[in-house]
Amino acid sequence: MELNPNLSEKALIDLKLVEAACLGDQKAYAELLGRYRDAIYFMLLKMVNNPADAEDLTIEAFGKAFKKIEQYTPNYAFSTWLFKIATNNCIDFIRKKRGNTISLDQKSDYENSSTPSSTIQSDSLDPEASLIVKQKVKLMRDVVSKLKPRYKTLVELRYFEEYSYEEISEELNLPIGTVKAQLFRARELLFNIMKHSSETI
Repeated sequence: MELNPNLSEKALIDLKLVEAACLGDQKAYAELLGRYRDAIYFMLLKMVNNPADAEDLTIEAFGKAFKKIEQYTPNYAFSTWLFKIATNNCIDFIRKKRGNTISLDQKSDYENSSTPSSTIQSDSLDPEASLIVKQKVKLMRDVVSKLKPRYKTLVELRYFEEYSYEEISEELNLPIGTVKAQLFRARELLFNIMKHSSETI
């Protein structure tokens, strides 16, 4: 990657982690996750005002960023790129859930105000990139398969089948509160498995 002389020391550290992650270093993924997980979560919590939704959206943001991490270029800080993905994903969520109209040019508290809003590349992938994404989805499914059956089912319904909490509650005949609590625990277990996995997601 061509180095941007305007990157801060923190951004340069992130860049080295991104380069390591692109080469398959699972610890680099885990460190990037650790560096930004709380900041992403609290930014999203401020946007949706719901801890469970913010937790879900945090997982989704990292999932999307890690799937397309090879697309990141150091024209701007990795944190800016990551927060833009999280913000846009959250805006889509809010639109679907509440039907509100929110500008895609909206800046998060964590973004550099001079950064163009259109920094995320197109989601359209060439055949090779599409194959890479499919492989990563398979690896994520392999990670999920290591969970206990009740957690595995919840994660599959929520993230692979895109069920709502209400639909999961009805499908499994469980109170919504139980569904949310067990999904929270399942996400924690997933993070731990990912941190110690020898494979990248």
